[in-house]
Amino acid sequence: QVQLVESGGGLVQPGGSLRLSCAASGTIFSINEMAWYRQAPGKERELVARTDNGGTTDYADSVKGRFTISSANAKRTGALQMNTLKPEDTAVYYCSAVIKEYTGPYRRYWGQGTQVTVSS
Repeated sequence: QVQLVESGGGLVQPGGSLRLSCAASGTIFSINEMAWYRQAPGKERELVARTDNGGTTDYADSVKGRFTISSANAKRTGALQMNTLKPEDTAVYYCSAVIKEYTGPYRRYWGQGTQVTVSS
């Protein structure tokens, strides 16, 4: 059994910062990728940022230069530093990771989500 738990969401004013954290636990053999997605009301879930074991990072155009993804696979943790937040960043943010348990193939797991609200 694998679990991803996010923390760090909340209410912040435009221009402010938040740091989201993600902790993975369970029968984890290897983590290949860690990513953050978000879903705003009435919109589809979208990729915000991802990073993999090869050091590749990708960001949505809307967050480039403002958000930074990091991960420490040995510690089974990840983070998303969000700076210069805008009202349009308001969404539920989900941690997601591609994980291999001790048996079976790699598969994608999801956290329960954490609300980020940017408003004055």
